[in-house]
Amino acid sequence: MLDERKLAVLRAVVEDYVSTNEPVGSKALAERHNLGVSPATVRNDMAVLEEQGYITQPHTSAGRVPTDKGYRLFVDRLSQIKPLSAAERRAIETFLAGAVDLDDVVTRTVRLLAQLTRQVAVVQYPSLIRSAVRHVELVPLAERRIMLVLITNTGRVEQRVVDLPDVVEDDRIAHLRAVLNACLDGCRLSRVPETVADLQERLPEEDRPVAATILSVLLETLVDRHDEKIVFAGAANLAGDFSVGLREVLEALEEQVVLMRLLGEANDSAALTVRIGSENPYSGLRGTSIVAAGYGSGDNELARLGVLGPTRMDYPVTMGAVRAVARYVGQILAGS
Repeated sequence: MLDERKLAVLRAVVEDYVSTNEPVGSKALAERHNLGVSPATVRNDMAVLEEQGYITQPHTSAGRVPTDKGYRLFVDRLSQIKPLSAAERRAIETFLAGAVDLDDVVTRTVRLLAQLTRQVAVVQYPSLIRSAVRHVELVPLAERRIMLVLITNTGRVEQRVVDLPDVVEDDRIAHLRAVLNACLDGCRLSRVPETVADLQERLPEEDRPVAATILSVLLETLVDRHDEKIVFAGAANLAGDFSVGLREVLEALEEQVVLMRLLGEANDSAALTVRIGSENPYSGLRGTSIVAAGYGSGDNELARLGVLGPTRMDYPVTMGAVRAVARYVGQILAGS
């Protein structure tokens, strides 16, 4: 266990290395930080930190740089999440509130995160299965064809063309629409199958074949959209941070499955998570860290967002930005 003085030295090493991208020496630390001890004492403390694996010497006659273990201790024990200023919060709220639909919310969010953090921003679309039904629309297209439109409380819109077994008059379509909305309004999509299980039995005999066809397409829609969509922005921000390994990072960003694993599963017990270097499950990203948070309303976490960048990132600032943006996105979707 490190004492407070060595923790202060580690904090100073991390902060200086993040700021300068240059190995940090004991003399420079003593001059730039009010550590209250001599350069010799700082040098001795750095030797202990190196021996215990928190910092390392990249080459002979150089200063030290933090290791993944050092960054982890910094994040867990030393850093304070930097709150955004009032002006920054207002700008975020105004920018996101101007979105016209879900796609616009996601696009604005990923751009905003990339700009705030100067890292790669990653945003997962709200999970369809964790959403709830806001409205079901049945739009006649032809005598035996309709458009099924499912609108969720998170702004997602799913559309399917349904070929009907019989010609159905518009008034019967309107009745089926009313029955579906009365049954499903506010229903979580994960519970739709059990909710509609006996719906056909409550309809007139002549409407049951049509209802069965519509319900079958509705349930297929839920199954087909199980894989969630992820978008990212800001890949150009990585150019100055990776002299080697950039290709592996960019390839990983193109893989939806990799991004899903990096963000973590929705409903994670931790609202804000930080994975550093070797903690990442994908070997091509061992030189990166990811800061992620869930967004949603109350206990209903819909999906996750975050940023990916080099392990040499400003963790307090990045964590504050990710947490704030996730909170605003959740509020906007809850009010949509």
